[in-house]
Amino acid sequence: MTTEEKFEAAKQKVLTLKEKPSNEVMLNLYGLNKQATIGNLNVEPPKMFDFIAAAKYNVWKSKLGMSKEDAMNKYIELVESLF
Repeated sequence: MTTEEKFEAAKQKVLTLKEKPSNEVMLNLYGLNKQATIGNLNVEPPKMFDFIAAAKYNVWKSKLGMSKEDAMNKYIELVESLF
């Protein structure tokens, strides 16, 4: 199985969790997914009081420079650690 196939499988597997992960884990999954699928951050910073958007923006920004392949592998590892 290729890394992309494993990544897509992990994205489906995470939906089967019995309990929702912590916000920190959810944000990390979000950032890794964005980096793996889109690449480096390409959006403007959110408005000052949009805290959820700011958290998402910041976690994606923290992945700047990470290759798509590395982001996919880290996403897969994180999902596997939840099971």
